[in-house]
Amino acid sequence: MSGEHIQIGEVAARTELSLRTMRHYEETGLVIPSARSQDGFRVYTEPDAARLMVIRRMKPLGFTLDEIRDLLAATDRLDSGEELSSAERDELLGQIRTFEEAAQQRVEDLRTQLARAEEFAAALRERLPQDAAA
Repeated sequence: MSGEHIQIGEVAARTELSLRTMRHYEETGLVIPSARSQDGFRVYTEPDAARLMVIRRMKPLGFTLDEIRDLLAATDRLDSGEELSSAERDELLGQIRTFEEAAQQRVEDLRTQLARAEEFAAALRERLPQDAAA
């Protein structure tokens, strides 16, 4: 399945990223399309689409492009199939663990912000006459 090529439009629809955003990620080296079609269109593989999903999931949590690049480098290294020393493997897993912990903290922070926003919206709704709230 990883050899199957996917047009940029289909990947954009699947990942809910704009073509402009995908081109930006290409320019910054985060996700380089695996090939170009005969007519010059960018084509992606399933692993390319998976990388874009990682980026799409990290951006709303406030991770920088450099942090995303670091995580992708660690996962690429682990997934490369190359022989890794035990120390190198532990270091890469430690990096991923650090990202996972940061992601969990950011999710908790967002939950707190959401709860405060819901409280604020409810307080405003209570100030309105009942017929105006509808």
